[in-house]
Amino acid sequence: MIALKLDSTKNATTGDVAKRGGDSRAFVALQRMLPALEAFWESEGAEQAEIDEVMERLQRHWPRLFGLLVELYGDKWDFFYHLEQILMTMVRGWRMRDESLRETDRHRMNNPGWYTSEKLVGGALYVDLFSENLGRLRDQIPYFQKLGLTYLHLMPLFAVRPGNNDGGYAISNYRSVDPRVGTIEDLKQLAESLREAGILLVLDFVFNHTADDHYWAQQAQSGSEEFADYYFIFADRTMPDQYERTLREIFPTVRRGSFTWHDGMQRWIWTTFNSFQWDLNYRNPEVFRAMLAEMLFIANTGVDILRLDAVAFIWKQMGTMCENLPEAHKIIQAFNACSRIAAPGLVFKSEAIVHPDEVVRYVGEDECQTSYNPTLMALLWESLATRDTKLLQRSLARRHKLPQRTTWVNYLRCHDDIGWTFDDEDAAAVGINAYHHRHFLNAFYTGQFEGSFARGVPFQHNVDTGDMRISGTLASLAGLEQAIEQDREDLKELAIRRILLLNASMLSVGGIPLIYLGEEWGALNDYDFVKDPAKAGDTRWVHRPKMQWTFLDELGDDGSIRARIFTSLQKLIAIRKKTPAFAGLEMELIATESSQLLAYVRAQAANRVIVVSNFSEYPQTIDSNRLRTAGMGRFFEDLYTGETITTAKDVQLEPYQFLWLHRV
Repeated sequence: MIALKLDSTKNATTGDVAKRGGDSRAFVALQRMLPALEAFWESEGAEQAEIDEVMERLQRHWPRLFGLLVELYGDKWDFFYHLEQILMTMVRGWRMRDESLRETDRHRMNNPGWYTSEKLVGGALYVDLFSENLGRLRDQIPYFQKLGLTYLHLMPLFAVRPGNNDGGYAISNYRSVDPRVGTIEDLKQLAESLREAGILLVLDFVFNHTADDHYWAQQAQSGSEEFADYYFIFADRTMPDQYERTLREIFPTVRRGSFTWHDGMQRWIWTTFNSFQWDLNYRNPEVFRAMLAEMLFIANTGVDILRLDAVAFIWKQMGTMCENLPEAHKIIQAFNACSRIAAPGLVFKSEAIVHPDEVVRYVGEDECQTSYNPTLMALLWESLATRDTKLLQRSLARRHKLPQRTTWVNYLRCHDDIGWTFDDEDAAAVGINAYHHRHFLNAFYTGQFEGSFARGVPFQHNVDTGDMRISGTLASLAGLEQAIEQDREDLKELAIRRILLLNASMLSVGGIPLIYLGEEWGALNDYDFVKDPAKAGDTRWVHRPKMQWTFLDELGDDGSIRARIFTSLQKLIAIRKKTPAFAGLEMELIATESSQLLAYVRAQAANRVIVVSNFSEYPQTIDSNRLRTAGMGRFFEDLYTGETITTAKDVQLEPYQFLWLHRV
């Protein structure tokens, strides 16, 4: 007889649960489901030690999960049925989890906050563009180690619809890898090899929508009422018109509005992004359970971190923008609680390209432990264009700090566009008109502003509102494309300095740095994307070039721009990984007399580093006394150059120079 021990006094979330109706209801509900659990464990022939392990986590996290599910679905007449199905989905997910992953789970549970380490440095890539397939990607693990990466994010690689699939974000099957890049078994083997090499695997969880050819959508098209309820489907425009009074258009150049007419069904479908991406209906508890099963399947392939795509859009409410609603947070928190039970080593990364105040609301140990930092990305580019860091400094002072055991994922470029997601009130506080400033930035980074060094491309230009985002590689936006076109050595030097300055900022400011691979070589815009009909309408493909492995042949060439960028970035990464001060997020800004400078202190215990960066093409000076009092010393070593800096006189920074100063 299997023993299922349940102690309702043994849990770690009493305070939170009390707010949602108390522990008692949660444990009564769980008690009633014990027979189903017992039958499952007996049918599986599970060992008592495994059962005890799961039951301990259930008792700790079940009250929080129960409270969230009651708030979301407690009014459903068949709530208890769905509750039991969610419970059984979790225990089945754990049962299918490989023992090596369970060992990792146990280690991470004993080392909370492990993802805030200075040793984490990430890279992101499309498998087909980087290595053609997963098998060849395994062969490139030494390359990742050579660069210094310990975190690898693979852009969506699951089965997708034919033709345009939004860069892999229109998923047809969450349990099948796109056959062009491999199989699920290939993915598991890659995950195992990465784990052996000390590299985390990061994948996307595209949970706001599926492709229109997903099994669920196909069943809905065939007339299944059950699966039609997985989506938002309307017989006429009455409801869509009411919703659209308060919705904004996400891809205005693709189509107008958020609903698509389906000829076969003679129905309107909610499609926030592209017409082939059907939004899921999380008001239906079966959708939550079904996506939980998909999430745990993905986790069990060996994933360490899941990027939660488009988190802002997952709950709909009439009369609102249907973005950043409280229920969206509850859905993610419920997924978090489920993962704490069934895959406790798994970490979430939120992707919320929204107002900075909304971005941080997705970050928490009980929601998304890590988050993209779109505001930092946008303001680093803003500072580079204006040669002024006042808006960046204000944002860092007010918005950099996050809850305990959470961290940012900092990036300069990614697969997506650049949107100017800074706060208008922050801009006004430093004398900037946000509306006009965004227009300036768009003009600057598309090369249409006099004196611009950038070669960006417009993305989703809305002619009615003037709104626009920017596509382009790091190097092309930083001036390297222009410099090479004009064949000017002085411009090439300035462009390289800008590239290194931005990378040094990303690596040192606090959080996990993430490099979009190709940037380590100074990859330029790839305008050939227009030759592919499936890509021609999406300018983001301009900054998704194919990896050129011949670049490695240049590493021994002292005159190679690519080699200089690669080796410099490699060196910066190596320094970061052995500098404890760069762990976590603690950061103190240093006031300077020049707004062209950005200066801050990073410290952990006895390790202290002063970072000073010049965002101008002209020399700038920092008062030596500021360095002395911030660094608690008179002599410093620049960790990057090895040069000794004395505070006997003011310190001058050359154009786009950065300093990482450690007391000696």
